[in-house]
Amino acid sequence: MDWLQAAKDRQDELIQELQELVQIDSVLDEETATAEVPFGDGPLQALEWLLAKGHKEGLPTKNIDNYAGHIEMGAGEDLLGILCHVDVVPIGDEADWTYPPFSGTVADGKVYARGAIDDKGPTMAAWMAMKLVKDAGIPLEKRVRMIIGTDEETGFRCVDHYFKKEEMPTIGFAPDADFPLINAEKGIAELAFSQHQTGDATKEQLLLFNAGKRPNMVPDFAKAVLQHVSASVEQNFRSFLSKNQLEGSLLLEGSRYIITIKGKAAHAMEPDKGINAAVYLAKFLQQMLTTEASKQFVDFIADVFYQDHYGHQLDLQFEDAMSGPTTLNPGVVSYDVQRGGSLIISMRYAVTYPFDEKITAAQRLAAEKGFSLDIQDDSKPHYVSEDDPFIQTLAAIYRRQTGDSTTPLLSTGGGTYARVMKKGVAFGMLFPGEPDVAHRADEFVVVENLVKAAAIYAEAIVELAGRK
Repeated sequence: MDWLQAAKDRQDELIQELQELVQIDSVLDEETATAEVPFGDGPLQALEWLLAKGHKEGLPTKNIDNYAGHIEMGAGEDLLGILCHVDVVPIGDEADWTYPPFSGTVADGKVYARGAIDDKGPTMAAWMAMKLVKDAGIPLEKRVRMIIGTDEETGFRCVDHYFKKEEMPTIGFAPDADFPLINAEKGIAELAFSQHQTGDATKEQLLLFNAGKRPNMVPDFAKAVLQHVSASVEQNFRSFLSKNQLEGSLLLEGSRYIITIKGKAAHAMEPDKGINAAVYLAKFLQQMLTTEASKQFVDFIADVFYQDHYGHQLDLQFEDAMSGPTTLNPGVVSYDVQRGGSLIISMRYAVTYPFDEKITAAQRLAAEKGFSLDIQDDSKPHYVSEDDPFIQTLAAIYRRQTGDSTTPLLSTGGGTYARVMKKGVAFGMLFPGEPDVAHRADEFVVVENLVKAAAIYAEAIVELAGRK
């Protein structure tokens, strides 16, 4: 079966369905979240949309308490899981987008939208693959289940709940990363740093500081409110922006200065690909502030994170051959003069990371700088040996479909649903050499690659679940 040609023949259908899905704003919406709608209206709407597509195809579907759901095909005792998610991260500043972020605009051979590559595009490629196999009438000796989550970007609560009620796949893959495949995923920990000291609102120079909405995104905007600072702040700020090639603003309202800096969003697994507005604003304020609590807060951010994504100042640095270096992203940063400062850090740590030893050392060093360190969440690393037959099968399918015999298997600092499976890996759909635009403005998926991925996933379904 020529799966690539079959996918090409249905390219228009694939694009149309992807456009319909990305036009649903499925960012976590705590304002509309309830016990019955755990992540808000948008994520649920996206889940129901995809389940309706499965029902229309005559396939069994199931909604698990509006947390997650599945579409199933085939028969047999064993279960092949394809784990996808339809929730997305916030858009950031819409002014940074060339096309409206929920439009699904097709231009230059790409579909532009929030979620286009993370993870609605890959999800629709996998869904097309299921339809191609079904319509080809190929008998399956395993069940194939697309499991659809709605909280991947904010904690995996969807699949945690799902697997309390539904069976774990025998094997599975998540189309939510890179080809050829990823058999090593770093651990992901959320570290909460809290400042011990608070200040006197009548005396402290820094009154407020806010940046970031999610730990897993590099903040692209930061704001501070100051008082009792020298008028030279204006000239110094202009010089700082010019030196660092940044955009920002400074307003004087009464006796207070309101300062903002614009950065560049990126995924927390690659903080070096972004410009962290919180860190740069703290770096500027470090030269302006002298009062104790204010100075302590900005010193901590600037000294620990400025031009260092690896945690050297807290002895958190570490790397290994299978998963690369540990990285840290200050994703949510805030300060209130009466409550002190706090930072939520997304740390992506290596498979062999000595976690307890490193955290203990970091807690001691943070305390010396006036901060406590607590572990808010910790998802352990995930690794499947590249010698496993399951890994070898998927790699061979990729190489047959693409002719790429040289790109090695990969590791990632991102966290996919593969880590919740006993034997699961991330399998596409970024191809070697493609830029990773997940969590950024102007996120896109290349149409040609979307079609190619559908062909790869179709062959994977037949190879892993078809009758031998």
